[in-house]
Amino acid sequence: MSKDKSGYIVAAAFIGPGTVTTASLAGAGYGFHLAWALLFSIFATMVLQDMAARLGIGTGKSLSTCLMDLTTLKPLRFFIAFLIIAAIGIGNAAYESGNLTGAAIGLNTIIPLGNASWSMLLGVVACVLLLSGKYKLIETALVCLVAIMALVFVVTLAVAQPDIGTMLTQLFSPRIDAQSITMVLALIGTTIVPYNLFLHASLVSQQYKGANKLQAVKECRRQSVIAIGMGGAITLVIVATAMTAFFGQAATLNAGNMGEQLAPVLGHSAKWFFAAGLFAAGLTSTITAPLAAAYAVCGAMGKPAQLDSTLFRIIGFVVIATGVGVASMGFKPLTAILFAQAANGILLPIIAVFLLVVMNRDSVPSSFRNSTISNLVGALIVLFVCALTGYKLVSLVTG
Repeated sequence: MSKDKSGYIVAAAFIGPGTVTTASLAGAGYGFHLAWALLFSIFATMVLQDMAARLGIGTGKSLSTCLMDLTTLKPLRFFIAFLIIAAIGIGNAAYESGNLTGAAIGLNTIIPLGNASWSMLLGVVACVLLLSGKYKLIETALVCLVAIMALVFVVTLAVAQPDIGTMLTQLFSPRIDAQSITMVLALIGTTIVPYNLFLHASLVSQQYKGANKLQAVKECRRQSVIAIGMGGAITLVIVATAMTAFFGQAATLNAGNMGEQLAPVLGHSAKWFFAAGLFAAGLTSTITAPLAAAYAVCGAMGKPAQLDSTLFRIIGFVVIATGVGVASMGFKPLTAILFAQAANGILLPIIAVFLLVVMNRDSVPSSFRNSTISNLVGALIVLFVCALTGYKLVSLVTG
């Protein structure tokens, strides 16, 4: 069981360029006033990913397959399949555009070919890696680069000596209004990534076949709490470094100066190091998103989710191609990334409701089903995100 790294894969998947960019924008624009949204997101991610892992281990099936088993009526099965494909397809396409845009920003800092050109080249690279099936070694190397970047953020924060008193004051003065709601949804969407629920259930259902399932749940839960907690801590550190460098200052954070928050440690090399880390985070997530979409859609269509199957590869290619198309349209890069994360936040309740329904069915062994507390916490998470989404929609209508 020790070979299972699903918890760390989940954490690595949400620490992409969207996380780095969104957290930087949040810290630069709002200081620590929105840190509450991250703390909520970290807790919610642990709760929902634990449900997905219990489902995969307990049933030996993917989340998509369990959702399709909700009914035998063909019209309802078609409707459920449509919702899965639409939600994960749209969500992953939006997420993929953010991944590609973030990686392109990093590369464009080093060699200025333009974000659109880099997005297309990165899309080709991602397709080649997926088609070859030999992306795991490269993904491991890129995750290591992201880990090094995270370490530099921690060291930078220590060297910059932020005003802890101000950070705590802002933390306990949470902000939520029409101006900040998009950023709040983006922080939630960049942490509680909907496709990770499908990815996690699929990975553990394959990893723990024939294992002691109750022991597997304990190990998986422990690993997920550690990995997701570390990922959340890294995100909070990024918010803090951006706050220290930009909040209340004359300079405004943009795609060209995001790396300056690392200047206290790296000096003139900050820009290059930040660019390399952003590229690594982007390419890693660019591979993970189409994988998760392929698992979800293949399950919804009742097809085997195998890396070498034609349908699996086609789905991955469509997600990458859509991401490249959106990333190449010339939107402002930081706005495009922020929108991708906000879209994830809006789609989250749909997937979470599906998960709650499945986790209360008799087809899930009683030892792995949701307890009353799990149901209550999960329902509160869904209601809260729905309330935020509703507030966002009302603010758009009322201007």
